[in-house]
Amino acid sequence: MFRSRVKEEKAPAADQAPVNLSKQPRDPQAPKGRPTPKRSEARSQRRSVAHTPMTRKEAAKRQREARRAALERQRQALATGDERYLPVRDKGPVRRFARDFVDSRFNVAEFFLPMAVVILVLSMVRVPALQNAALLLWLVVIALIVFDSCVTGFRLKKRLGERFPDENRRGAVAYALMRSLQMRRLRLPKPQVKRGERP
Repeated sequence: MFRSRVKEEKAPAADQAPVNLSKQPRDPQAPKGRPTPKRSEARSQRRSVAHTPMTRKEAAKRQREARRAALERQRQALATGDERYLPVRDKGPVRRFARDFVDSRFNVAEFFLPMAVVILVLSMVRVPALQNAALLLWLVVIALIVFDSCVTGFRLKKRLGERFPDENRRGAVAYALMRSLQMRRLRLPKPQVKRGERP
């Protein structure tokens, strides 16, 4: 009875207007052309558009797959020397130089395991002369490893100071000496230089 005639005329036009769901930006002053949805309807639409939340099982599965892919990349990097996917302890030019320095020379420490096996076998033979020889050989091997490691560490420290004066060299010598204890074919990352090749 008291309703405005103008509003009554505009209402059917608004109801007949097509719903515009385009994602183009709309002028804030322009008419919507559709009725405002109820709050519950708007919430349900937002929830359906938003990413559905993953269950704990799905999240764990995705994490396992991502971890497996990262480990596979890391394994390939250890075999090929690809710097991008190496573990943190092997990354950087300083660590690479330390690896190449050790891999380019013969180290007494890398023959420790084969010599230890020989010494163990000799010590198990119940011949006093062989047991004494095994003990003497053991002492000689330990002394040679200590001497060779000291020489290697001193030379490497000097070369690192010349080559990388502004880089962080902390732990590089210990890293190289630990690598020298491993047999060449078992080292990871794989050696990238030949013996005698200057890094």
